[in-house]
Amino acid sequence: MAGPSRPPEKRQASLTSFFTINGLSKKHAGSVAKGSATNRDKEDDSIESSSASPDLETSRKRPLQGKTGNGTQTSSRAAKRTKSNPDDDGSDGASTAPAMAPPGRGSVADTSSTSSRTQRYVYGADRPAGDVPGDEGDDEDLAAKRKKEELHRKFVKKLGRPDSLSLFGRREPQNGSGSPGPDGEDEEGGGNEVEEDEPAQLVKTKKKGAKTGKLTPMEIQFLDIKRKHMDTILVVEVGYKFRFFGEDARIAAKELSIVCIPGKFRYDEHPSEAHLDRFASASIPVHRLNVHVKRLVAAGHKVGVVRQLETAALKKAGDNRNAPFVRKLTNVYTKGTYIDETGELDQPAEGTGAPAGGYLLCLTESSAKGLGADERVHVGIIAVQPATGDIIYDDFEDGFMRREVETRLLHISPCELLIVGELSKATDKLVQHLAGSSTNVFGDKSRVERVPKTKTMAAEAYSHVTQFYADKAKGNDERSTALLDRVLQLPEPVTICLSAMITHLAEYGLEHIFDLTKYFQSFSTRQHMLITGTTLESLEVYRNATDQTEKGSLLWTLDKTRTRPGRRLLRKWIGRPLLDRERLKERVVAVEELLENWSTIKVDKLGGLLSSIKTDLERNLIRIYYGKCTRPELLSTLQTLQRITIEFSGVKSPADTGFTSQLLRDAICALPGIGDVVTTYLDKINPEAARKDDKYTFFRDNEETEDIMNHKLGIAAVETELDAHRKDAAAKLSRKTPVTYVAVAGIEYLIEVPNTDLKHVPASWVKISGTKKLSRFHTPEVIRLMNERDQHKEALAAACDTAFTDLLRSIAAEYQPLRDAVASLATLDCLLSLAQVASLPGYSKPTFLPSTAPPTITITSGRHPIAEHTLPDGYIPFTTSLTSPSPIAQLITGPNMGGKSSYVRAVALLVLLAQIGSYVPAEAMSLTVTDAIYTRMGARDNLFAGESTFMVEVSETAAILRGATPRSLVILDELGRGTSTHDGAAIAHAVLDYVVRETRCLTLFITHYQSLARVAEGLGDGRVRCVHMRFEATKTANTKSKPGPSGDGDGDGADEIDDVDDEEITFLYEVADGVAHRSYGLNVARLARIPRRVLDVAARKSREMEEAVKARRLRGAARLLEDVVKAGEGCGEVQLDHLVSSIEQL
Repeated sequence: MAGPSRPPEKRQASLTSFFTINGLSKKHAGSVAKGSATNRDKEDDSIESSSASPDLETSRKRPLQGKTGNGTQTSSRAAKRTKSNPDDDGSDGASTAPAMAPPGRGSVADTSSTSSRTQRYVYGADRPAGDVPGDEGDDEDLAAKRKKEELHRKFVKKLGRPDSLSLFGRREPQNGSGSPGPDGEDEEGGGNEVEEDEPAQLVKTKKKGAKTGKLTPMEIQFLDIKRKHMDTILVVEVGYKFRFFGEDARIAAKELSIVCIPGKFRYDEHPSEAHLDRFASASIPVHRLNVHVKRLVAAGHKVGVVRQLETAALKKAGDNRNAPFVRKLTNVYTKGTYIDETGELDQPAEGTGAPAGGYLLCLTESSAKGLGADERVHVGIIAVQPATGDIIYDDFEDGFMRREVETRLLHISPCELLIVGELSKATDKLVQHLAGSSTNVFGDKSRVERVPKTKTMAAEAYSHVTQFYADKAKGNDERSTALLDRVLQLPEPVTICLSAMITHLAEYGLEHIFDLTKYFQSFSTRQHMLITGTTLESLEVYRNATDQTEKGSLLWTLDKTRTRPGRRLLRKWIGRPLLDRERLKERVVAVEELLENWSTIKVDKLGGLLSSIKTDLERNLIRIYYGKCTRPELLSTLQTLQRITIEFSGVKSPADTGFTSQLLRDAICALPGIGDVVTTYLDKINPEAARKDDKYTFFRDNEETEDIMNHKLGIAAVETELDAHRKDAAAKLSRKTPVTYVAVAGIEYLIEVPNTDLKHVPASWVKISGTKKLSRFHTPEVIRLMNERDQHKEALAAACDTAFTDLLRSIAAEYQPLRDAVASLATLDCLLSLAQVASLPGYSKPTFLPSTAPPTITITSGRHPIAEHTLPDGYIPFTTSLTSPSPIAQLITGPNMGGKSSYVRAVALLVLLAQIGSYVPAEAMSLTVTDAIYTRMGARDNLFAGESTFMVEVSETAAILRGATPRSLVILDELGRGTSTHDGAAIAHAVLDYVVRETRCLTLFITHYQSLARVAEGLGDGRVRCVHMRFEATKTANTKSKPGPSGDGDGDGADEIDDVDDEEITFLYEVADGVAHRSYGLNVARLARIPRRVLDVAARKSREMEEAVKARRLRGAARLLEDVVKAGEGCGEVQLDHLVSSIEQL
């Protein structure tokens, strides 16, 4: 045992033993202070080294020379690896050595000397021995090494999680102490020593400044803005990029598919991010700002743009040259307020759902009087379309199903909702359901914001709105006074919404849209038919029911418009059919006149003019009104308007239009009136510069403002001085001819000097760039003049922007006549579209009966307006009539897939088309004006609202029974099928009786309950007419072999089953009188390819059930007959009626 113990003794005597100090410090770290433990460990090693050799200096130097020759300390480590446990024992022994060593001066001095020498190895345990300095390096500055180590520690820490390096140093020795890896233990020990020595200094660096001290001044500036707008994603202009910071960067990276550089995500200096000293960031180029903002806004985010308010040249000349650029939140956008881009958010891509209407809708709700089980509420709404200036308002009461709220939301299709105060649970569920899914009727997810509602909100809103419009009416003109009077007459809930909307839009700089009260419209004005949301979906008015796209809808069928304003107006016309008979006649007469003159010059001229309009004039005008229009847009808009006015410049009176229709005359006469206004502004613009978006030469020379002229003269003067400076520069270079300026990589006014002539270049000249043959310089005078020129250029840019803004403001003052002209163009576009539809074969002009006539709908050879365009073989026409008092309703039966639903939809769509003012696909149609169309079709549930399929069915029926009037058209499709046969038939019976006897509205009632035919007859006076969809049933020859042993029943029974199953139904799709006594469901099952064996069983069961019912009815009839015979003359009429009914059923 003595032999093996000697090598550790010799190894400890060498200088390399100093590196085992880390293992010692590891043992002392738990109980001794960091600094004292380190020094004590060093003293222990020095004393142990002195005890190994009597001559301390010799023992200290000799190993150093030997180690230097070795070149590395690998050999010493290899020796150490041979015995792990003896090392530990040796270390323990060394730790007790100071107690046994006799104190003496020499030893103390030696210890201190050793400690100072070993200090330099604390952070160098893993270095090659060749790097160990000699004695002459004892005075090397340890602070520099500590600084480097601190930088290294920060670097490593930044790569990992908080305190990752220290945790690594602490955990690894513990994990490795029991494992057979002495080498790993030694190296971890070295790492541990670093960490043991550093924490005190780490704490100091944190205390030297606040946590924000680690952030740049620009990030601190960003934090100040962000804390005021925590709900907004901020895009900050930084040089030639826009950047996102923190959590905004993470969201932007996800939505825009850009890179997010890691860093702090939180803005509250949370301890979990204390190790990070920069925000996470993402960036986008300046020229792509609109594209990316549009994508963020379309995803439902609120986006703010923070811009630099000063430029580099002006800042350099200013007083705050050392401070960060002044930045300010200049624009805030949401989905409903984004109008800063020429493109439209509501333009759907191919294959997407129906677009939102671009409306921002504000909604408030209060409990209605007399609270009961129906949970009635009083609702106020106001909807604004910032892109066009349209404003819709309404207040109404609604029941617990919230059908009224749903109808308005579906009609308006808002892309953003502002909720004032708390909503009831039912309304809140409805809003979340309609706005929260990506496949809702709005076409996309809608943004929802909420603002609190105080108890004094009504009074505050009234005061706020009054003050807002009083400020506008200070001019005492008639328009402002009328505007204030109209606003003050709005109902209280609408006033609350208006006040909230003004406050909300003020954040986006759009509050002055409410000046345009000419475009205030009440949603529930009785000039329009009210189509419920359910009807819009059932009749496929805006989108088809298959894939929710526009193709296959009524809008798709009628939309032949040529301009975007025309398309938007047609969408409104379709959703809000007219109730005013006179306006309807005007519209139909205008379509008729266009149709009669379809191939004439005047109609072709009108169509060609509309087709040439490529810009969205309506949106461009509102952008001019907001002051957000670009120069190319302004030129395009004004030139388009000028082209329109020139086209109709000869129209001085209505007679000059060439049309007799009052609607066409009024629309055309509104166009030439804006010619002078448009020409006046076009005369100020340089068209070439406007197309190139050149702000400096946008105005013609004689239209430039004084500031623009002054700065242009200043730039010209500087450029003259620069030209004159060429001679001075040539003189200094000893040249006879003036130097020539060159521009390289965007740097102007460079003077090129061959490298052979550099001896002539003054030291004051600044070298900018060069090649092997020449160098490029700026003289001090050139630098001064360029700075002066840059200041003039940036001041000129500001002056040009100011002048352009003033021009937009002056055009905005003429917004009203310009908007009227664009509205007239949209009207002409819609009328031309309807005329083009009317020119299709088989379309005729509907006839409107007087309002005194009883409710009537009569159709001769009518067709489905959508299906005839989508079906390859066309649509089989039908003829029908509904009138009060008889037949006021039709009971429609027929086989499955026989065309019942298609027939009733066609009737409803023809009524809708007629009241839009369009021709209809029929030989003839006459009708009275219908005030509403109600439908209850299809089977669907509403799990979000907690409603089952049958609950939805009866709820919609209840809403119809409450809202229908004698002049309404009601369509009920298979009412009662969602529950048991008896309950369903009973409900259908009661509803049919109610709508015929009580409501007395025109009704189309589809059913598979043949027993309702008796109800129809019982209503008497021919009020209900039974019709069915014609078909032919033919039995095919049975070619199927009889079932084998696995079949059911005997051979004859199988033959009978096959005969029933193979009965083929030919649908004729014609409407005829009478009742279809079977629905032929097995035929549809066969078409759906239900397995043959299943069909066989179903056919047998169907036949058995039919025979059982017949037998039961026969026995019942026999008993009744027996009772009648027994009663003789005493038999009552009731018994006789029952007997007759039973025989009829048989």
